[in-house]
Amino acid sequence: MSNTLKTAMLLGALSALLLLIGEALGGAGGLAVGFVFAVVTNFASYWFSDKIVLRMYGAREADPGSRLVRIVTALAQRAGLPQPRCYIIPEPSPNAFATGRNPEHAAVAATEGILQLLDDEELEGVLAHELAHVKHRDILTSSIAATIAAAIMMVSRFAMFFGGASDDDRRGGNPIALLLTIILAPIAAMLIQMAISRSREYDADAGGAAIAGSPAGLVSALQKLDAASKMVPLDANPATAHMFIIKPFSVSGLAGLFSSHPPTADRVAALLHARA
Repeated sequence: MSNTLKTAMLLGALSALLLLIGEALGGAGGLAVGFVFAVVTNFASYWFSDKIVLRMYGAREADPGSRLVRIVTALAQRAGLPQPRCYIIPEPSPNAFATGRNPEHAAVAATEGILQLLDDEELEGVLAHELAHVKHRDILTSSIAATIAAAIMMVSRFAMFFGGASDDDRRGGNPIALLLTIILAPIAAMLIQMAISRSREYDADAGGAAIAGSPAGLVSALQKLDAASKMVPLDANPATAHMFIIKPFSVSGLAGLFSSHPPTADRVAALLHARA
């Protein structure tokens, strides 16, 4: 299935959730509001998803002569990609992601923590992984998923506070519908994120190893990141969790079912097996 078709299906599925939320909360009137919100969200997520996600984390553009830009430039040339914009996120938790609607409008973001934690070979492995997402054209789908899922979660939380008042038979006043909306919308959004991101992490790992010339740096980086991110978790928006190279916060119990990343040990094993 092409990424274009996946993106169209994702937009349709998440838009349908917005329509269901609107109808559950306000009947026909709510459905109309949900439709307008879906159209606006789809437009914004396609054209501005990268800017929205970068702004969520207070990312600032990296200096042209910085270590981040130097490494990304060399890897992009090796991969035959246009020069992505580079951003630094002011967070101590080590992590990174790529965003944008296509390789010509791509951006790579890294936290201050990852720049401090990893040596050059390890950082090259991580950034090559992100550029593999760019090369595979994964970034549009993942960025749109993040933007629309964030909107769905925002609407659900808004509904929790303002959707309960009702007339006798108004559909928007159905507390069961309201409860289902609040619970199921974020879960459905996370399930869609999980479906589009788990297998692609393995592909990006393999592609990143090819760009870097060896899996050694990425293997070492993943092991360091897995340990460090548990000690210094990133307080990330759950709607964007799938975008990061490693799960940005620890989850357990039922929430663990919706993890957007394969286990780090499995990713390392796959890289080592490919090298062997």
